Amino acid sequence: MRLGSRSDVNASRTGHRWTTITGRDNNSFGPDGGSALSFYDQACDVVRSIYDRRIDTPAILDPRTYFPGADRFTARWEDIRRDALTISGNLAKIPRFHEIMGAQADISARDGRDWRMFILKAYGVEIEQNVKRCPTIASLIAGRSDVISCVLSFLAPGKHIPKHRGPFRGILRFHLMLAMPKDPNGEPASVLEIDGQEHRLADGESLLWDDTYPHEVWNRSDEVRIALLLDIWRRNMPKDMELLSRLVIGGVGLRMRLGGISYGG
Repeated sequence: MRLGSRSDVNASRTGHRWTTITGRDNNSFGPDGGSALSFYDQACDVVRSIYDRRIDTPAILDPRTYFPGADRFTARWEDIRRDALTISGNLAKIPRFHEIMGAQADISARDGRDWRMFILKAYGVEIEQNVKRCPTIASLIAGRSDVISCVLSFLAPGKHIPKHRGPFRGILRFHLMLAMPKDPNGEPASVLEIDGQEHRLADGESLLWDDTYPHEVWNRSDEVRIALLLDIWRRNMPKDMELLSRLVIGGVGLRMRLGGISYGG
């Protein structure tokens, strides 16, 4: 999940255009009976609409075109998992997503089950103390300007992340499964649904996708699901969208450098 993703805007795709429904859901209202939609939500909605008009690609993307470095990560998934398992040995000290960014409580804290995030890099800003604890991941992301963010995601047993969309199409999500619980039939027990299509990744499998499409996650098991999440710079954007993306990423990165987001861990 990106820092900045929200569930506040539900969307359905018709043809090649997004139709946006403002508001969290039909029961989400402020104390005066009006919409609870915040300025942040409205800003994200505007930014998404700009990208939607200029970039039209499918939900699932080919890493050979959009992330040629993917093979370096998948080839070393077991070493990456060792980093993650070392971190998970003190899981209670890893912050929940909404403890890092309070605006994410509606998708992170809704069901009382943990979604913990160990951030190594976010919007171009490396978290030095966390990077040092993950030597394999550190070696893989070193010098890679296309890796905008890097997070180890720990999804608690029974956790449900409700349907939501990422804020803008300037970056893509690379999802590498490190520890997938199994159901009684031996199949992956955690489901990632993207644009209405279910994906069940086994250990070592990966997926590159556009998280501005509606997506939802369930961990239907009694074990923690662990994944490496990378936000990747989108290649081959129109020049105006490239400029906008650099402004967005730079702005969030500046806010983080100034201490606007806590990292924990």
